[in-house]
Amino acid sequence: MIKRVLLLALFSSTILFARAADRVIDVDLSKTKGPTNRMYNLCVGAGRANEGLRADWQRQLKEVRAECGFRYIRFHGLFCDDMGVYQEDKSGRPLYNWQYIDELFDFIQSIGMKPFVELGFMPSGLASGSQTIFWYRGNVTPPKDYKKWEAFIAAFVQHCTERYGRDEVKKWYFEVWNEPNLDGFWMGNPEKKSYEEWSPGARAEYFKLYESSVRGVRSVDASYRVGGPATAGEGWIDETLAFVSANNVPLDFISTHSYATMSGYLDEHGNAGTVFSPDRNAITAGVKAVRAKIRASKIPGAELHYTEWSSSYTPADPIHDSYHSPAFILDKVHNSGTDAQSMSYWTFTDIFEESGPRMTPFHGGFGLLNYQDLRKPAFYAYQFLNRLGDNELVNSDPDSILCRDKNGSVQALFWDFTITHPGPSVINQVYYVGDHPPKSKGALQLKLSHLRKGSYQLVAYKVGYRVNDVQAAWRDLGSPPQLTREQVQALRKASSGLPVIDEKVVIGADGRFLRDFELRENDVWLVELRPL
Repeated sequence: MIKRVLLLALFSSTILFARAADRVIDVDLSKTKGPTNRMYNLCVGAGRANEGLRADWQRQLKEVRAECGFRYIRFHGLFCDDMGVYQEDKSGRPLYNWQYIDELFDFIQSIGMKPFVELGFMPSGLASGSQTIFWYRGNVTPPKDYKKWEAFIAAFVQHCTERYGRDEVKKWYFEVWNEPNLDGFWMGNPEKKSYEEWSPGARAEYFKLYESSVRGVRSVDASYRVGGPATAGEGWIDETLAFVSANNVPLDFISTHSYATMSGYLDEHGNAGTVFSPDRNAITAGVKAVRAKIRASKIPGAELHYTEWSSSYTPADPIHDSYHSPAFILDKVHNSGTDAQSMSYWTFTDIFEESGPRMTPFHGGFGLLNYQDLRKPAFYAYQFLNRLGDNELVNSDPDSILCRDKNGSVQALFWDFTITHPGPSVINQVYYVGDHPPKSKGALQLKLSHLRKGSYQLVAYKVGYRVNDVQAAWRDLGSPPQLTREQVQALRKASSGLPVIDEKVVIGADGRFLRDFELRENDVWLVELRPL
């Protein structure tokens, strides 16, 4: 009798529940689509270079590298004065100093990552003006002398080549500036002209900077990769493609940025209020449109890199802390497909000081991790993606990815992406701090065929409302503005990422696996079958 009960318990993991499933994922393991698309973790963002000299920043980058597989990292402020890169002597002769950059790049290399090098901002010793941006005062004016800028860029790239080797630096990307189509980031626009008045001159000056930067980089090695325009909201794409083609200026990749909000581009304090876009095609429609522009240009083979993207462009938006984020991330990277070579999530950490150090543990920061290394729900989107095997399987379900690896393990990543935000009547800063229990989406049936006969360990992970939902756990504590050690440990336990199912199943001679999983709005599941 005991043996019969045990057999039924094992067999029950592979039979259908009594009621019909609301959604079915039916996959034949003998049908392979091709290599798994890993563009989602080619690069990840961070605030500024100087923050990368901190122990907590480095500790967190090491963690997300190990857990999420990120390969490159991009940040602002490599040439800001706090990196000590440039001065001039009394005669106006340049003095270069790479010590802080060496420390940062050495660490990045030591954990198996590479820099996606943003060339900016302007060292004050080279700057033509005094306009700055952010708490850390990044200078946003053109160089006072383009020959000195070009020589500075060449000296920097030559130093990197000598330190890390030509073969290594050939794998890097050099991106010219950041969001030059916003007057906050470029030329300062102290007169506050209208955008239509300001933009043509700013664009022409940016192209001058771009061309000078390319000459500096390529003077060291003609094969080094350079690109831009790193614009906000997919701006200046046509103009950049036209400029480089008309003037025979090298461009290896187009870079741009996109955020899923209804309006706006820059608000480091979050005072204006943001509204999540109701468009299910937000982000992905833009990716496809920019790819189409590249394809129609005279350089159709240029790579496309979204060097910043997220649900919101301000580091004071609680959507970044919310359980809604993982399904949003998966929807966007999956549906962007191969149209972009990378989509660099902005950012890996809340250690981010555009508006200065923040005062609370959950303040809507961009990061996958907060100050205390606590994993937000968004972290698990990337961890789950990184656990997928290298071979993707043919699958007709649009909101899932199924893979297998060389060891015979199978991974099923599936989600529900539902936009619950009510629209412009409520800003994100009000909506996403609240408690919003999800509606049921019914049962999802995972149906696999052509599995090898034998015993498997079924391990399932989940993130969603009150499952690895550290924001809700913090809210349950009363949203304390500072955390005790005991509170940190409680929150770490609430966002531990431990399996929600861990049991043995037996696959019979028919090679079939059938199982139902309850799904709610914006739930994400990763289900693994590991041969024993």
